[in-house]
Amino acid sequence: MKVTVCEISNSPEGLVRDWEQLVAHVREEKSNLVLLPEMVFYPWFAWKREFKPEVWQEAVNAHDEWERRFPELQPAVVLGSRPVNRESKRLNECFLWEAGSGHSKVYTKYYLPDEEGFWEASWYDRGDGVFIPIECGKMLIAFAICTDIWFFENSRTYGKMGVQIIACPRATPKSTLDKWLVAGRAAAVVSGAYCLSSNRISRDEKGIDLGGQGWIVGPDGEVLGLTSAEHPFLTMDLDLTKADLAKKTYPRYIPD
Repeated sequence: MKVTVCEISNSPEGLVRDWEQLVAHVREEKSNLVLLPEMVFYPWFAWKREFKPEVWQEAVNAHDEWERRFPELQPAVVLGSRPVNRESKRLNECFLWEAGSGHSKVYTKYYLPDEEGFWEASWYDRGDGVFIPIECGKMLIAFAICTDIWFFENSRTYGKMGVQIIACPRATPKSTLDKWLVAGRAAAVVSGAYCLSSNRISRDEKGIDLGGQGWIVGPDGEVLGLTSAEHPFLTMDLDLTKADLAKKTYPRYIPD
């Protein structure tokens, strides 16, 4: 199973450039799965506390437009998160897109920070708190959108469900990259699953600090690879049976 993680520019101009390069990379590597960063198709709006309905709707519309370009990545499955309006709520929703069946919603972000640069609870509502994996071919995939990754009881539950991949789309700052990698490694250890993450990156943008560094972490918490400014796309061929076997080893086999 060939998977691709990435770091994508926060600016509209950088997004266009990075997307074209990502498409070329995915085609060359013949990726089966691509993970995009959190709400990547519109500049990070939650860095300001004041909610603006017109900005939110622009972000929703931008994701609608960019989703029409997902066939450029086929036959890869595309994972990510996006802003949506559902039942009078504004939500940050995970999706899985694949050629033929199109867009499938998975779950909505539940744990929302509300602090300098990341005023998410001021911008949108928390989800229903239901963490459900999704089947994709022979894979069982689960999501943890950014802050959700820190609540490891969900990762342990995912492991008991047989999840092989936990996907973590992020928008996190450069100053905390080491801390976030710890979260990805811990989620992998408690679940016995691979943990994948892609992050947004800001370059010379005033007031916005998004640090890049996507990762691929193995089922025992080993860091298999990281993206960087010099290498913003990373593709690896994963053996999913290793995730299946990891469920039978420490600390996953210990009963609750």
